[in-house]
Amino acid sequence: MHDDSFPNIDQRLFQVPSRERLQEQISSYHKPRILLLYGSNREKSYSRLLTEEASRLLRHFGAETRLFNPSGLPLPDDAPADHPKVQELRDLVNWSEGQVWCSPERHGAMTGVFKSQIDWIPLSIGALRPTQGKTLAVMQVCGGSQSFNTVNQLRVLGRWMRMVTIPNQSSVPKAFLEFDDDGRMKPSTFYDRVVDVMEELVKFTLLLRDSSDYLTDRYSERKESDEMLSERVNQRSI
Repeated sequence: MHDDSFPNIDQRLFQVPSRERLQEQISSYHKPRILLLYGSNREKSYSRLLTEEASRLLRHFGAETRLFNPSGLPLPDDAPADHPKVQELRDLVNWSEGQVWCSPERHGAMTGVFKSQIDWIPLSIGALRPTQGKTLAVMQVCGGSQSFNTVNQLRVLGRWMRMVTIPNQSSVPKAFLEFDDDGRMKPSTFYDRVVDVMEELVKFTLLLRDSSDYLTDRYSERKESDEMLSERVNQRSI
């Protein structure tokens, strides 16, 4: 005999996933809102050029896009949180329903410029989790041969920020050969992959954006919130 009892579970807060609950969530008809971040302040930044190319594709696929320019963003903890660039970044994160992260690979890792942007985004602001449940696509540019170190790190970072990272990704080797004098990406299999990634991101964003609150609603957090409410009410009654 199997023991299917749960003596350690608070049954009031124990919810069985429901297809009906998911279908009830669909209510948005505006364009998907996508924020794009890149990881270099160089005058000719290939991560910026790739991000701009991605933005064009996203707009073609029906999304609204905004790019954050990291120039002038202070190092984490080296300025107050009300610094204008920090507030600009946080406002864009809150506005977005999905994001694109693109960093050069430097010394086998994402750049400090890129990581600083993520470090300025807290896991929570009060009760709000700015990135939780948002979709994410990751890309990198390489100065030499193709590598996946940075996109792998970005995936770990996205998971830590509680984002839904789509399966596809883009890594562009020898990026200096992949863009013309006007900063447009040349035709190639690498370009085709970028098209694939942006198409997939829009699809996942349309699928998940209205359901993100339900999908990220967790037993442990419901339990914690219930306990906090009970404590607050009991304190008032003393």
